[in-house]
Amino acid sequence: MNALQALVLGALQGLTEFIPISSSAHLLIVRWLFGWESKGVAFDAVLHLGTLLALLLFFWREWRDMVKAYFATTRIGGGRVAEKVLAPQPSSIMLWPVIFACIPAGLTGLVFEDTVNERFRNQPILTGTTLIALGLVLFLADRMGRKNRSMYSVRTRDWLIVGLAQALAFIPGVSRSGITITAGLFCGLDREASARFSFLIGAPIIFGAGVYELAKVASHGLSEAQVIPLVIGFVSATVVGYLCVKFLIEYLRKRSTDLFVGYRVVLGVSVIAAYALGYIRL
Repeated sequence: MNALQALVLGALQGLTEFIPISSSAHLLIVRWLFGWESKGVAFDAVLHLGTLLALLLFFWREWRDMVKAYFATTRIGGGRVAEKVLAPQPSSIMLWPVIFACIPAGLTGLVFEDTVNERFRNQPILTGTTLIALGLVLFLADRMGRKNRSMYSVRTRDWLIVGLAQALAFIPGVSRSGITITAGLFCGLDREASARFSFLIGAPIIFGAGVYELAKVASHGLSEAQVIPLVIGFVSATVVGYLCVKFLIEYLRKRSTDLFVGYRVVLGVSVIAAYALGYIRL
């Protein structure tokens, strides 16, 4: 892998991890069109950690408040009871609900990772179809959702619904941010709140994926030739990821998700057509 490929793939991961257009679909499309081979588990891990760092940097205040809220609770009989003074401040977004909401996606990844990689990764028709289908579902959510609730009105039911929706993100073309923003809109959250909810709930999953992949790398080690591309990919994913989070939050404050819906539909149709015409060769 050369430096240019690392730069492109890192930027692509940072861009599509947070914009609701599917990072897995875009990485597969680049592979299909340019004939680039998979860059290996180490590179995947580094890209995940790059996008994680982008989330931690952008939402550092929210994470700080959640940690402070946890340690500000009162220990009673070995348990913890949140102090009433915490609500309705930003610190009322509690740390454990964020983590618990990631359990469905975490279990799905552990159980079905091999199945997804074997059966779904090289299926252009499936990828194109899911790009289109989830785009249309996002369109419906944006039209049907009440969009009258803020981030700090999130209830237990919302954590459960969005957490279960996130478990579908392992299917190429679905998009983790896309499916969780969609679920948030259906729950009545406004667009900005849905995006923030999506990013907060995504951080533990991205962290888990990165650590899981790094554990695989640890048994094999790295060659000197891999180090520079890994660093380039990491920095590229972090910088582009941070800018994309900032862009999406600001964009959804004033605008609908129609731009992303239209892009998904056009891209999905293009993938299916390219495969049918023989431009994509597996």
